[in-house]
Amino acid sequence: MARKFFVGGNWKCNGTSEEVKKIVSTLNDAQVPSSDVVEVVVSPPFVFLPLVKSTLRPDFHVAAQNCWVKKGGAFTGEVSAEMLVNLDIPWVILGHSERRSLLNESNEFVGDKVAYALSRGLKVIACVGETLEQREAGSTVEVVAAQTKAIAACVSNWADVVLAYEPVWAIGTGKVASPAQAQEVHYELRKWLQENTSPEVAATTRIIYGGSVNGANCKELAAKPDVDGFLVGGASLKPEFIDIIKAAEVKKSA
Repeated sequence: MARKFFVGGNWKCNGTSEEVKKIVSTLNDAQVPSSDVVEVVVSPPFVFLPLVKSTLRPDFHVAAQNCWVKKGGAFTGEVSAEMLVNLDIPWVILGHSERRSLLNESNEFVGDKVAYALSRGLKVIACVGETLEQREAGSTVEVVAAQTKAIAACVSNWADVVLAYEPVWAIGTGKVASPAQAQEVHYELRKWLQENTSPEVAATTRIIYGGSVNGANCKELAAKPDVDGFLVGGASLKPEFIDIIKAAEVKKSA
């Protein structure tokens, strides 16, 4: 079974009400491949989730950028999976490298978050990726395998999980993993899934790339056999996000 191309837009901590309305309007007017060719999910900050959910075209979906590791309660400043479900938000991004590095989220903590979100019926974009130091030390595969292992230990239904490989050294830096570098890690991740989950999970789970993806480099990356889409940062706030969605056509014609 072919893996449906997946494009996520992570808006991070950006936007005002007016800017968000403008981005949504641009997306709503865009001519993009149909939803049987590409799945599109945008992830605004928490405060804009209801606005985006209520105004975004129905063939695009909405994700939160994070959620708490267990049921809500006395956790000031956190947002629970139950709240997202209540708002009818289907997706959540977990384990993003900015949270791993800035907020010291460990592999185990990310795994626990993934488990809880899935248990509440959310679908998860689970992020893995190495730092520049780790890449230069030759430990890329070891690092992403350990991160994936902590996530995999918590997943029973992989249909609800998209794995996002985001080399930390390429996020927001303008540096991009070459198509060959991205394919190499995606291949290793798929091999890890085959050996540690099942051949079926490995064949059907989407592994997407994130790290300075833009309109200029997306088609070449999309052409790689184990790259099943993108998690886009800064470019998801710009009209070129539409060009990135259209990169799904590369897979369709491959």
